[in-house]
Amino acid sequence: MQLIWNGTVLAPDGSLPSGCVLVDGSRIRAVLPRPPESFDGIRLDAGGGMISPGWIDLHVHGGGGHDVMDATPDALRAIARTHVRHGTTALLPTTVAGSARRLRQVGEAFRDARHGNPDGARLLGLHLEGPYLSRAQRGAQDPAFLRNPDPDESLALLQDCPGIVRWSAAPELPGALAFGRELASRGILPSIAHSDAFHEDILAAVEAGFRHVTHLYSGTSGVRRIDGRRRGGVIEAALLLDALTVEIIADGHHLPPELLQLVRKVKGPDRTALVTDAIRAAGLPEGPSVLGDLEEGQPIVVDGGVAWLPDRSAFAGSVATMDRVLSVMVRATGCRCPKRSAWPAKRRPGSWAWSGRPDP
Repeated sequence: MQLIWNGTVLAPDGSLPSGCVLVDGSRIRAVLPRPPESFDGIRLDAGGGMISPGWIDLHVHGGGGHDVMDATPDALRAIARTHVRHGTTALLPTTVAGSARRLRQVGEAFRDARHGNPDGARLLGLHLEGPYLSRAQRGAQDPAFLRNPDPDESLALLQDCPGIVRWSAAPELPGALAFGRELASRGILPSIAHSDAFHEDILAAVEAGFRHVTHLYSGTSGVRRIDGRRRGGVIEAALLLDALTVEIIADGHHLPPELLQLVRKVKGPDRTALVTDAIRAAGLPEGPSVLGDLEEGQPIVVDGGVAWLPDRSAFAGSVATMDRVLSVMVRATGCRCPKRSAWPAKRRPGSWAWSGRPDP
């Protein structure tokens, strides 16, 4: 039995400034307003920091020197161990655009890794980001692997990789709406990503089952003037349409505070997810790295807390972890810890993390 004490407990029904959490093995047994008078188990001092529910990261490419596209169970387990040290107790391993062969290998690795991961974050399911993405909004995605949706390819991948729970694509591409409908019919989340779409394209995407926007403002079109008339893009549609949830990379670099504030004000905490978009360089010293697998991936460089393409033309994911993301979002929006609105409304029972003091 363990007692985590001397911290502010962020509980489902509000915060407890001097609370504690009683843990028995992998289960939360009690959340108490103060430590019991007598306790014979192990005491963990939170040092006046936060004792919070475990965080769920919906978009993780890597960490600790490993990438999902390495396509090995050991790489996935190492990524999970890296992120659990920063409070993430569950995550979606996320690919980048790649060959069908490599994506199939990732699916096989995920199948082997998800049930043999006792000391890392829980692997909830696979998130494929690409390869059906817009070249105009590709960011750091390798253009060599970008293509239009191919029914034969996608159906084969769905058959061979049953762990897929989310697939990010550009809905304006030929065949993308049928692709989205197929995903939705299987209970897989179609997500709008790296898209140069106009507002009317997003309306059609919503009709086809797309319900989420991958890293809003990053690889997503905004308002443009076409033949003298302004037309909204993915960003405006995402903010306007209640049918769409969004995710944002609040690492302190991808988005300035005013955009974090805008998203929170318009979409609210119930329709906004914070993600890291972390790459293999997360948790490592700055310097050269690779986005994707070491054989087919893109060279990048990490400098000043930011992952860049070598020519500095675009960010290449982030090196953030969820403790950093939460801290940045709280500071940017003026939401002072502890606040329930800074945390997910629904949590997996028994999933808590001892996070200690947030970044100053």
